[in-house]
Amino acid sequence: MNIIAHRGLWNTGLGANSLEALKKAIDLNFGIETDIRDYEGKLVISHDIANEDSPSLDNFFELYKDCNKETVLALNVKADGIQNLLIQAIKAYDISNYFLFDMSIPEMVVYRAKELYFFTRNSDIEQECVLYDDAQGVWVDKFFSSWNIYDAIINHIKNGKKVSLISPEIHGEERTELWEVIKNSDLVNEQNFYLCTDLPLEARVFFGETSYEKSRINI
Repeated sequence: MNIIAHRGLWNTGLGANSLEALKKAIDLNFGIETDIRDYEGKLVISHDIANEDSPSLDNFFELYKDCNKETVLALNVKADGIQNLLIQAIKAYDISNYFLFDMSIPEMVVYRAKELYFFTRNSDIEQECVLYDDAQGVWVDKFFSSWNIYDAIINHIKNGKKVSLISPEIHGEERTELWEVIKNSDLVNEQNFYLCTDLPLEARVFFGETSYEKSRINI
């Protein structure tokens, strides 16, 4: 399995989605989940509406390459119509181990046409996976129901998909039960499984992770 730091390693006193938090997570060999949108014609990192203080995506990609790491980048698309800007940035910094997710359905069609790596979604309120056959993987989430999230993950992996799971604490829910299920299953040895968490350091200890980033999106 691979651990993805949700908005970087921010719970050590650094700001979520700050370049400092993202760099600290990269330095420790975690994957990165971060939010991409546009501001005044340029791409920036921001979960909410961007402003002049939002970090530049160029600066983040440059930092990522300078760290000489190839950990996965999970790029949460927060705005429509930014595909060409993303393509330019991905090519300029030779970013290959990435996936894009959470774009609207019409936008997903465009991402497919432009041959960008993207994950579709599956959750208790999103039972149909849009463009499933074309997606490199599935972003799995859970909001309300008693939906069997473990079975969903296993089915996607059997179908040859990579799976990134949102850890429950990101939604303010208890994580221990689901983490125990994962720990006691074959998912801990599954190279196509990613856990996106606010607590990457705790996850590394809990799951006894000894090797990191065993898979690449474009393999």
